[in-house]
Amino acid sequence: MKKCIVLLFLCSNLIVLGQSKKLTLTEAIEMAKKNSPEYQAVLNQSQASYWKYRTYMAEFLPQFRLIATVPDYSNSIQRITNDEGQDIFVNQNQSRIDVQLAITQQVPFTGGDFSLISRLQRVDRYGDIESSNYSLTPFSINYYQNSLFFNPYKWDRQIEPLKFEESKREFIERMEDISLSSCLRYFGLLTAQMRLKNSQNNLATQDTLLQIAKGRFEIGKIAENELLQMELGHLNSKNEVTSNTISLKRTSQNLARYLELETEDIELFIPEKLVDFEVSVQTALDEATNNRKSVIEFRRRRLEAERNLAEIKGTNRLEINVNANFGLNKRADDYDALFQDFDRQQNVSVSLGIPIFDWGVSKSRRKMGEADLGLVETNIEQEQQAFEQEIYLHILNWSSKRDFLATSEKAKEIAIKRYQITKERYILGKITITDLNLAQQEKDKAELDYLNSLQNFWTDYYTLRKLTLYDFINDKKIEPEKIIFD
Repeated sequence: MKKCIVLLFLCSNLIVLGQSKKLTLTEAIEMAKKNSPEYQAVLNQSQASYWKYRTYMAEFLPQFRLIATVPDYSNSIQRITNDEGQDIFVNQNQSRIDVQLAITQQVPFTGGDFSLISRLQRVDRYGDIESSNYSLTPFSINYYQNSLFFNPYKWDRQIEPLKFEESKREFIERMEDISLSSCLRYFGLLTAQMRLKNSQNNLATQDTLLQIAKGRFEIGKIAENELLQMELGHLNSKNEVTSNTISLKRTSQNLARYLELETEDIELFIPEKLVDFEVSVQTALDEATNNRKSVIEFRRRRLEAERNLAEIKGTNRLEINVNANFGLNKRADDYDALFQDFDRQQNVSVSLGIPIFDWGVSKSRRKMGEADLGLVETNIEQEQQAFEQEIYLHILNWSSKRDFLATSEKAKEIAIKRYQITKERYILGKITITDLNLAQQEKDKAELDYLNSLQNFWTDYYTLRKLTLYDFINDKKIEPEKIIFD
């Protein structure tokens, strides 16, 4: 029975080990770009923008629509106005069938709507005298324009493509945000693993040194105070292992949930340094100007402000609405008679709206539109300056982080070598425990400082990609996934 239990225990350990996931930084980022909750949100938003643009484009194509009422039955008392202009109540018992086929088309060059309508109606009356009537409109051509001085379709044809292009660039920028977020989670777990590893190594070292200290105390080579200090350090090392184990569990869960991994047992590798490449401020500004969403956003916001002002000017003083109709129709009591001797129907309506005295409302609306346009242009100019300054400062920061990383790596090597020498000298009894503890703290700090420098190095790299939407390592523009918009 005991052998079975041992065998089951070993098998469970093998299963756990088999579930361990090894990841590099690049692999973690690629997984996050496919599995993370942020990716799903970005994907849904991008698809919504795509279909919104498709809907806008489809609105400029002819629209076919069938509208049918089959039937509309009514048996009730209704109030009507007779030929003498008096209101009377009559019993109405009838049904109506109405079928209409319409073709509509927006006219972008004028800002109006054109439609072609064909309509058939039938009314059946019930009661003592039953009868049927028909009405046929084989075709009716209609044109309607709300204003002769403002064309909304002209502005939409300029603004809507910018919105779509803006959504595509926003998709790329948010994907780079996912890279940044993945990088931070990756190094958060990597730091927790290093802290736990250091605390475990320190505890093992403290175990060995504590046994040495006890032997020295027994033969009188060290004082009780030094032994107590060693025991205190040993207890502190145990506490650090416990707290670092909890921290490792939390950060591993955080990364596992973000990447949709089936296991929290993740083994990470310290990323290699990037290949050496130079990034000039002018190159970064040029790529950002060509690729960033903000540049499209500036143009779109300016056009929207200009559109608002044009609408105010087009409808502020003189309003002219045009409605024209031409077609054929026929009314008959017999269905076969509907297709003979059509009557013409035509209608032209031009309505004017001219403010005589409005207490300065028209002028105030125009001035408000002009002020809004000026405010938008001022804000855009300031944001563009901040945009360029952000890139300039990041390039400078990028250069300094490269130098700082090299310094941190050298400091880590020195601290590790110094700690090894200090530990050997303590074992030989040439230095105190205080000197050993100090060397150990400096070693741990140097290793964490190097890891932190490496984290800053990589996060700055992905920030640079986001600011310019350009891959400087492969020397190419970052493109969106084609499947998103196909």
